[in-house]
Amino acid sequence: MSELPDWMYPPREEGWFAEDLDGLPNLPRHTELVDGALVFMMSPQRSWHSRVISGLTRALEPQLPDGVEVEREMTIRLDKRNRPEPDLVVTTAAYEPDRTWFAPSDVVLVVEVVSPESAHRDRTVKVRKYAEAGIPHYWRIEEETGLPVAHVFELEESTSAYAPAGIFRGTLDRPVPFPVKIDLDRLDKPLRRTG
Repeated sequence: MSELPDWMYPPREEGWFAEDLDGLPNLPRHTELVDGALVFMMSPQRSWHSRVISGLTRALEPQLPDGVEVEREMTIRLDKRNRPEPDLVVTTAAYEPDRTWFAPSDVVLVVEVVSPESAHRDRTVKVRKYAEAGIPHYWRIEEETGLPVAHVFELEESTSAYAPAGIFRGTLDRPVPFPVKIDLDRLDKPLRRTG
């Protein structure tokens, strides 16, 4: 029987710390840290999930104001025991080629595209943690009758909790965190090539 990798054995009673994530060899792709525990994407990613992330990235990029970037699948270091990996992070942090995480203060919007294996974390655990970290906007994209639906939340700073700002079908049209308009029904469609 082969030896188990080191990351199968937490080094301390409270589990792993955020800085441990960068030093653990051979971690599976898309490993997150939630409450000191390593969380892996164990099931294969669905094509719908991947296409929606790509479609959102393409839709957001031309609408971003100067000094704001969108990154896919990068962790946010919420505190010493939490480094979740949302599907998209919209950030004011300057580009650094060797960056592996963002600070919450640099994040203006987090987007999670819900998959069956992540649904509980995306709807409960992560949304609470993002709000408590002070991230001002959270979008959760769900599949409804085959189409993307955006559940949009804004941070209520006095309670450090998100308030629902709407459920959008067909078109997502919002004035914050910057003016943005997205054709949701096109997100999972391939980019049409011309020529």
